[in-house]
Parts: sequence; C-alpha cells; structure tokens
Amino acid sequence: MTFKDKNVLITGANGMIGRSLIDKMIERGANILAVDLFENKYDSKQVQFKQGDLREFSFCKDIMNDIDIVFHVAGIKGSPQACMQNPADFFIPMIQFNTNVMEAARNAGVRAVAYTSSIGVYSPASLFKENELWDGLPSENDWYGGWAKRIGEMQADAYRVQYNWNGIKILRPANVYGRFDNFDLNGAMVIPALIHKAAIARKKLDVFGDGSPVRDFIHADDVAEGLIFAIEKDIEKPINLGSGVGYSISDIAQIVVKYTNPELDINWLGTKFVGDNIRVMDCTRAREMGLFPKISIEDGIRDTIKWFSENRETVLNRFNAFNK
Repeated sequence: MTFKDKNVLITGANGMIGRSLIDKMIERGANILAVDLFENKYDSKQVQFKQGDLREFSFCKDIMNDIDIVFHVAGIKGSPQACMQNPADFFIPMIQFNTNVMEAARNAGVRAVAYTSSIGVYSPASLFKENELWDGLPSENDWYGGWAKRIGEMQADAYRVQYNWNGIKILRPANVYGRFDNFDLNGAMVIPALIHKAAIARKKLDVFGDGSPVRDFIHADDVAEGLIFAIEKDIEKPINLGSGVGYSISDIAQIVVKYTNPELDINWLGTKFVGDNIRVMDCTRAREMGLFPKISIEDGIRDTIKWFSENRETVLNRFNAFNK
C-alpha cells in the first residue's frame, strides 16, 4: 500500500509520534486529517486539523468519513508511578480512545489502522517476545496501562474472528521519547524527566534509585517509521518496536548530563525505583522483516534536549493546562 493521495487520519496529532507521522505523510503525498484534544500546533496548509475528544463516539464517527488509513497514536503518557497513583486517569481514557477509534474505523470501512500498543502489555521478563504475550499478566508496575493496551489488542482480534478483518496492525513500542514529549515532572517518563531536571539543576542532578534498572528506548521518529512500515507491508502479526538493546538509567543520566551541563554531578537518591529491573524488546521479528531503528540513543537524546531548550516554556504551559 502506498500513501500518495490517500486520506490519512492521525489521532494524537500534537504528540511526538503524531507530529513525526504528519511530516512523513506530507513527504509521501497523503491527504492528512490531524486530530487532537488540544488546538492545532502544526502550521501547514497541507494538513486539515480537527480538535475534539476521542472519548466521544460521535466525534470518532465524524472524523472517519472518507478515511483510507488511520494511525491511532493518541494515548495518555506518564510514568509507572503516575499511573499507579492515578490509575483511572490512564485506564479509562485509553479504553475509550481505542474502543471508539477502532469501532468507528471498522464501521466506516477504513482499509487499515496502525494501533500503538505498548511494552507495558508484557508480563515481567528480561526480554519481551511477541508470541509470549499471553503467557502471563502485565507487570504490577504497568497493571492499568498494560491492560488497557491489551484490551485494544483483543478488540483487534475480535474483529479478525467475527468479521475476518485483519485491518488493524499492532505495534508494541518500547519506551518512546523525542520532541513533543511530556516533560511534566509530576508524571514524565525517565528521559524527559531527566532532561527537565537537568535543565533547572545548578550543581547536581537528583535521580531516584541507584541507576541500575535497564530499559529499551526508541525515538518517536523510529516509531513513526515502524507504523508506516506496518501499513505498507500489510503485516498480520504484532511487531515489537525497540532498539533491542538495554540501557541502564545510569547510562541515560550520563548522556543527559553530557549534553545539558557536563559540570553537573549525578546524585543517586537510593529510593525505590518504580518499575521492573530489566525491560528489553526482542526485535527479531522486526529485523527479519527489514525494519531497523535509525536514531541512536545518544543522537536522539541530544536532539530532544536541544528541542526542549528551545520550546521549554510553551511545552510546560501546555501540560499545565491539561493538568488543570
């Protein structure tokens, strides 16, 4: 499938994956409908924008008119600690987003939907393999978000069983970071949180834990490429999107300090780190299909730091408005 002259809908269009998808769809000559809860942040005459709430099924039905392809990347992003403290704020909207968007797409006869699931769907393991998803339950540290994303995958499978519709492509990204991330210190993931903290630190960067937990990270641009790949190749099996390499929190903190303020000392607080100790994707399936990430962890973090420093006030104001 090609995208030229296709009508493409992108949910969560103001987010980091959504913004990347818009750029890539413009390059491919698609007709783009961008949707987000917030007002339009993308200045381009090539993009039609609609502001609305995906929790409203009537809105989802409206935006599906004449759509060929959907990139469903809207979601609620936050740290495991934030999700465990306020689980309903994560679980309920994500269930509503996924249920409404996929059902509206099916009713409208959309050809394909790229659905962003999550690394959080997996049960605890040092290496996550696609075929082992249902061998256990989501980690207690990703319990609510993991189940919300799993239910979305089950919805896709229900369509396959009852309607013989394989149009929903399931992608499971690792820990995503990049431009337009959530940098709110009350709920940000590790990379944006460290970037924000380093930007305001004077002599030392305080980091929870001891730096030993290991994570797999992937830049938002590489996630966007993976979603496009899944549509182009008409994949039928879920695919992990990650580097396939584990980086410790200590590794990440050192990279952040290197490109923010090399004079900062990293101060490990020693308090309990919320989350499993090791979480790395097995990316064998993606590699066998010819899908490889292009952005290294160091280049990606450096670019994210540069973008945050140039847009800090605007970015933080947006999330403060959302939290109100």
